[in-house]
Amino acid sequence: MRAASAVDGAIAGAVDGAIAGAVGSAVLNAVSYLDMALRARPASSTPESVAGRLADVTHVDLGPGDEAANRRSGLGPLLGYATGIAAGAAFGLLAGHRRIPLPLATVLLGGGVMATSDGSMTVLGVTDPRTWRRADWVSDLIPHLAYGLSAAATWRRLRPASARG
Repeated sequence: MRAASAVDGAIAGAVDGAIAGAVGSAVLNAVSYLDMALRARPASSTPESVAGRLADVTHVDLGPGDEAANRRSGLGPLLGYATGIAAGAAFGLLAGHRRIPLPLATVLLGGGVMATSDGSMTVLGVTDPRTWRRADWVSDLIPHLAYGLSAAATWRRLRPASARG
């Protein structure tokens, strides 16, 4: 009976984490769009480039010309959501019923997603963070901290009161 309870608790933690990750992903995108509007900067092409590189590496044909470009445009943001949701679910599994202070959860979630995203882009040859300017790092850091804070706050809200830190 205890084993089933532990499994149920782990599943509930992963589901709550996935929900928190989805909320965080939506907030990350909203902060990014707000930055684009305020600074009149263009959308980043990196998500599309990542989708294209992943398709190349996995030998997936996205189709000819415009079809491939349109698929990359759709797959890029979906990969971002998948990363955010998976990170939230992983956090939920690892955190379990532990009381994790909001600032620490914010840094773990936001930093984890930023490291995963930037690391993946670097490994795929899409970008090289060593060449980024300070403004590039800030433009990357702020949305990821917004992800972390909103995901951590959602996680805390979804968990039983006894598990809130």
